[in-house]
Amino acid sequence: MEQQVFPTKGNLMLSKKALQLATLGYDLLDRKRNILIRELMKLVDKAQMLRSSIESTYSEAYKALQEANMSLGVVSTFARCVPIENGITVSSQSVMGVELPAVELEKKPPKIYYGFARTNSTLDRAYIAFEKVKEMTAVLAEVENGIYRLSVAIRKTQRRANALQNIIIPRNKDIVKYITDSLEEKDREEFSRLKVIKATRLRQNDGNS
Repeated sequence: MEQQVFPTKGNLMLSKKALQLATLGYDLLDRKRNILIRELMKLVDKAQMLRSSIESTYSEAYKALQEANMSLGVVSTFARCVPIENGITVSSQSVMGVELPAVELEKKPPKIYYGFARTNSTLDRAYIAFEKVKEMTAVLAEVENGIYRLSVAIRKTQRRANALQNIIIPRNKDIVKYITDSLEEKDREEFSRLKVIKATRLRQNDGNS
């Protein structure tokens, strides 16, 4: 045992209390870790589906953009007519003390910002496709950021749980055992001493009589 602990009843009570708190802390951390892992698995599954969908959506969007470029020439002039997206809000929700982002893209009615005189339907298809890409990217950003934060929280929780399980709880158990054994040994010695004293007094009484 590394630390010197005096084997007293007071220290025994304190050590038992510390062991109880450490065990409770481990149980809570283990429960938290399991809940976080379940949340992480949900987001991982969602991210996999989103990545598959977003890849095909990006592919369709760039194909539409290529067709528009081939039909109209470079469409950057028309693209500059589309305003920068400013309808994204980021809030947070707490899961077992872990702040997960909630990304929301403002729903707006479809609106064309370029004129129709010098464009055709290929540009319309590209514009609609990239609007869909934008929506899916916002969702994927939320999910992937949530995965990262949950992963970090799970690692921290695991380290703390391991420290309790492998270091603090065994150390407190050793202290409780040491104090308990010492007090029991002290009680046995005291009992033996009292027996000797009693036997001595009985012999003295017998001699006097």
